[in-house]
Amino acid sequence: MKYSEYKDLYDSLRSVKDVRRLSDQYDERLLDSLYTQKTSREVKKRFYVVKQNSARMLKEWQRGKSIMELSQKYKFPPILTAMFLFLEDGASKKEFWEYIHDPELLPDQSVAAEIREAVENDIVYSPEASLRQKERGLWGEDLLHQWLDEQGIKYLTENDLRGTEHTKTPDCLLDKPVMYKGHEIHWIESKASFGDNTEFRFNSRKQLVPYTQLFGPGLVVYWVGCLDDLECPEDVYVDDISVLDLVLEKTGNGE
Repeated sequence: MKYSEYKDLYDSLRSVKDVRRLSDQYDERLLDSLYTQKTSREVKKRFYVVKQNSARMLKEWQRGKSIMELSQKYKFPPILTAMFLFLEDGASKKEFWEYIHDPELLPDQSVAAEIREAVENDIVYSPEASLRQKERGLWGEDLLHQWLDEQGIKYLTENDLRGTEHTKTPDCLLDKPVMYKGHEIHWIESKASFGDNTEFRFNSRKQLVPYTQLFGPGLVVYWVGCLDDLECPEDVYVDDISVLDLVLEKTGNGE
């Protein structure tokens, strides 16, 4: 994706309504991923700023403002807004998340109704959102495995490598290197997030560069899309779902 289109799309995702509004123009997985990334980044920046207002927020809630109204006022996700309110009111984190998973546990049904509304309007931190993110990750890994299996390329999965001497493990460590667009690769990492500059720099620092140091050159695939002009570290290559149209060639070492 060209940066100009990405920037326009990223900036336009200001609320859940925007995600739903744009679903007829863009893939839902892309919108969900981008909105999740944007929301998570904004939460990291503002978490402690909003948390410092917990006592004031609780007073406002007790005076009649709803959780959704406070979420909109403080520009913070509904479930995290509710969490600050409950913790400030004496609940434990464990109790709070039990209420999120089952609002019927709350003795006050009006509060339970507010929690249900918060859950329905939070597509990043709700239990359903967590499940959807996990399913998106499994979807990407399944695509990768099917692509390699169809070409008869052998590999070890992250599960296969767990418990070995390797401290960091890619999703697929190839038994033998293959050629990808003229480059020899030894591993492939599956990502169900959108590969923008922030995401790619984070992934490179935490995973991709260490993989090159352990195993050699490799490929990361951002299944929902990525920017066209990412600056790649040495021996790291990037692609999107169009990689499924490619046939990987065996090297002399792969015969």
